Amino acid sequence: MKIKRIITEFWPVVPVAFILASMIFSHSCANTTTPPSGGPKDTIPPIITEVYPALGQVNVPTHKTELQLKFNEYVVVKDAKSLFLSPPQEKTPKYKLKGKSVVVYFENDLDSNRTYTLDVTNALADNNEGNMFPGFTLVFSTGSQIDSMLITGTVQDCNTLQPLKGATVMLYKDHADSAVLLKRPDAAVKTDQWGFFSIRNIQDTVYRLYAVVDENNNNKYDPESEKIAFCDTNIRPVMVVNDTLPELQKYDMEDTLHCLARKAEYELNVFKEKPNKQMVVNKERIGARTAYITFMAPYAQIDSIWIKGVPSDKLITQFNVMQDSLEIWVNDPKPQPDTFYLNVKYLKTDTLGMLNPAVDEFKLLNPDRKVLGKSSRKDIKHQDTIAVVTVDAKPENVEQNGFVFEFKYPLVESPFDSLKYSYINPKQQESTGKFTVEQDSLNLRRYIVRPTEKLMPGYEYKLKMPHRLFRDINGFYNDSTEVKVSLPKDDKLSTLLIDLTNVNNKYIVDLLNEKRDKVIRSFVIEDDQVLTFPYVKAGKYSIRITEDLNRNGVVDTGNLLEHKQPEKVLFYKLDDGKFIIDIPEMMEIEQKIDITEMFK
Repeated sequence: MKIKRIITEFWPVVPVAFILASMIFSHSCANTTTPPSGGPKDTIPPIITEVYPALGQVNVPTHKTELQLKFNEYVVVKDAKSLFLSPPQEKTPKYKLKGKSVVVYFENDLDSNRTYTLDVTNALADNNEGNMFPGFTLVFSTGSQIDSMLITGTVQDCNTLQPLKGATVMLYKDHADSAVLLKRPDAAVKTDQWGFFSIRNIQDTVYRLYAVVDENNNNKYDPESEKIAFCDTNIRPVMVVNDTLPELQKYDMEDTLHCLARKAEYELNVFKEKPNKQMVVNKERIGARTAYITFMAPYAQIDSIWIKGVPSDKLITQFNVMQDSLEIWVNDPKPQPDTFYLNVKYLKTDTLGMLNPAVDEFKLLNPDRKVLGKSSRKDIKHQDTIAVVTVDAKPENVEQNGFVFEFKYPLVESPFDSLKYSYINPKQQESTGKFTVEQDSLNLRRYIVRPTEKLMPGYEYKLKMPHRLFRDINGFYNDSTEVKVSLPKDDKLSTLLIDLTNVNNKYIVDLLNEKRDKVIRSFVIEDDQVLTFPYVKAGKYSIRITEDLNRNGVVDTGNLLEHKQPEKVLFYKLDDGKFIIDIPEMMEIEQKIDITEMFK
């Protein structure tokens, strides 16, 4: 195993003849210790014994070129997409198995006077036990010399900052913004499990650098379906290929120490662009008095909207925060026609890619229309005859979020002063409390009710909506609703305090779980303050802070052609260099964060 590790780590730096001799020696040693049939399972991956063309060979023919990797045992190709040629061709490499060899060939001729690399990491395994071959890069040239420069870096998701495996990192000598859309790159490589890449044996010249999650494997960027990252400036490689460099070794991906020790010159944050073309892409009538339309791109510019036969003052409309989805309601309890003829006048992208005024008309059928008759009454449910409302009040966040009322349809009568709010102390004495009401600025059907007194442990809080006082646009009234909530009583819960200083912009502060796939609690801040995260269970957490430069309260994505990066997201790093806060039971933990220092 020690010999195998040495060979795996230093394979690129020794001549093939020496490797072959080492393989024979290793094989001989293995024969002396091979257990009888039924012994321990073979865990040793395949070992290369011969390659063609030789490492660093020049003047390789461009026509009907075949590359051969010979192993010490029979192998199979586990993932043909991982047979990656750089620079990539229009069609991916093909392969055939020939004895203990893998022969790679191409449907198109190679370019002349070009340095090529064939990477086979994550592509091959032995035929019997499926032990994965750790990886190898074959370098050769169809010209008289081998290019000698390299660049390194990492690719990560712009929101979670988690590394992205299998992203295609691309270099272009063509600096036009459209190059990544129209052409294949001059050099490319796939990222490993750590999101790390090293593009080796490239020319000493100026490049544009991109990373694409290449879903269709065409080595171009397709903005409608793929994600991208880009470097803000042109780059020029400064590192020279040396096969002893840690950045060029094929490490076991579980070898955290060596994988993290590799130098990353560039950090690329992958994002999904919002489309640039503007048009209505979806429309639906979802009830007798409600419909919606969605647009391809955000920030739709609507001049006017109308439904034939419906007075304009009877329409209620609401955009979402990105202004790419519009809800529409008819504020009239009278029966509505089975068909709405909805007209939208807005700025629409024409065939030349320009925004110009246009009017689209949509025919929307009522999905609730029923055949009249005796059986139709059986289809009517109680929920179809009332103003439906949901109330959200979770013990762990009611102090921050209050009691959240959300109605299915907009209200025309909303007497919130009729709500009955009370609390019962530990001695079972009930008192009447006071509250405030706020309508959500982004959702006119949503209301937040907040008690004015500080909520106390051991108290029970009750909020009751009386019967038949709230009326929606359908003319329906509410049922009586009561919600009860108490602060968490678990004495093992902890509290996290985050003291934020030098806040000079608007920021979104999120507490996430260890995997960074769930937001536990979120705040939006604009000045120095101490944020309290109460009732936290023992465990591991991360603090994510997003710089909200346009102050719209959401994390905005980037735009390639506008050279706009996604809004900057950082995770708070502790003094020990880790991004994970380990919160024990029954503790109050405080973290001080200098925002200006963090985002400088």
